[in-house]
Parts: sequence; structure tokens; C-alpha cells
Amino acid sequence: MIPVSVLILTKNEEQDLPGCLASVAWSDDIHVYDSLSTDRTVEIAEAAGAKVTKRAFDNWASHQNWGLANIPFKNEWVFYIDADERMTPELVQTIQRAVAQPADNVAFRVQRRDFFVGTWLKHVQASPFYMRLFKPGKMRYERLVNPISLADGPVGQVSGYLDHFPFSKGVGHWLERHNSYSRFEAQQIMANRKEHASFSLLKAFTSADFHEKRFHQKELFYRLPARPLIKFFLLYILKRGFLDGIAGFRYAALQAIYEYMIVLKVDELERGKA
Repeated sequence: MIPVSVLILTKNEEQDLPGCLASVAWSDDIHVYDSLSTDRTVEIAEAAGAKVTKRAFDNWASHQNWGLANIPFKNEWVFYIDADERMTPELVQTIQRAVAQPADNVAFRVQRRDFFVGTWLKHVQASPFYMRLFKPGKMRYERLVNPISLADGPVGQVSGYLDHFPFSKGVGHWLERHNSYSRFEAQQIMANRKEHASFSLLKAFTSADFHEKRFHQKELFYRLPARPLIKFFLLYILKRGFLDGIAGFRYAALQAIYEYMIVLKVDELERGKA
């Protein structure tokens, strides 16, 4: 057994969970952190020998931070994975070597491969690297959705792929989920604007404070006209998503739609505030 615990976040994942559990069967400490599923998710997890923790979902950062602070992991290191993701054998081998000789690192990034209509989205994917292997006491998350991983110490990187199948339940499910995500994104934008000073273009490029600079850079993007079209251009043209064929075009278009959902919901919240 590899001395790494596994954390799987779930909500009605009876379809994808069995495959995920099979890919992490090497661990002697698998935890399914469930957001009160109403299908067979918990039954499947328990039948596989996983330990189940249930908690009502509030937002991504809060939910994940609570899990790291309260779930009794057996091992010093934790690998976080979603039910629609699969660890490749090469990745399993490299994390074993990483935790055996971590040096000063408290976390490691892994490369994720997203798949759509049977195609690896090699180019159009916004960012392929995610911090998934870590010491739970050294990790925390920020943001209501699409949380930022913040490690308290040096971060390394391991080879091997984490395969992700975000459309395993169909495009309709993806759209429903991102409709929910867009609400959180809109709320996050409004919260950021309330907590920070007014937008400064100068600070977006020159601020010495990382968090302040990141806020103003994000705010600059949020203020761009025709932002959904810009996102499509960034993904499909600048990141060469066209090399991913029809899958790349469809994915870039879906991301543009998602961005437009956020635009509409921020406008709705601003009108309500006014």
C-alpha cells in the first residue's frame, strides 16, 4: 500500500464513482466526502470499503476546507480526486516516489487530461495543472467556486496523468452544473468588489501585493466588453484549441456560454443592488 489517503468529493455520483474507486484502490485509506447524495453513491462507497463523511454543501472553499480540517485521514499525505476523474498507473507510481522523497515540498501538482467526445482537450484546456497531492494541514482553499489551492510551503510537480471526463453524464448535465457555478462566480465577483477598493488598471500590473494584483487583474478581465467572445478567442485561437478538432471548438463555445452566464448574473445582482 502507498502511504497516501484519498479524498473523493461526491454528490449523486453513482454512475462515475465505481470507476474512480477502482483507480484509487491502491490506497488503504479512502474517504468519500458526500454532499447528501440521494442516489446510491454512499452505498457504493461503503461497499467498496471507503469511509464516508456527510456534510451539506455550502460553497467550494468552505466545503473543502472543512473536509481537510475534520476528516480523520490515516496518512500524512492526501490525494484529492473527483468522481469523474481517474488516476493513471504512471501517476500512481510517481506519487509513491514523491511522498517517499518529498524534500521540502508540502504539495505536488499533477497534470490533468480533460476529455470531450473521445478527444483529449490538449490545447483548449485553460490550465492542465492542479495541486492534488498535499499534506492536509498545509493546504487551504479560497473562492466560492473554482477554488484556488494555496499551499503553506514549497510545491513540486509529478509526472503521469489524472484523466478527467467532465461530460460523462452528457452536455446537459455539464450545462446544469455550470449554471450553478455561474451563480457562485457572480456572487464572488460582487463580494470581491465589496471587499476591495475601486478598480485600478495600474495596480493590475504593478502592485507588489500578490492578492491585490490578482484582484485587479481579474477585475480587468471582468470589465472587458464582449468577454464571452474574448474567452472563446483565447481558448480556440491563442491556445490553439482548433488543433483539438470539433471537440476543441465545442468546448471553447461552451466556455464562452458559461462566461456569458456569469455576465448576465453579475448584471442581475448589480440591478438588484441598485
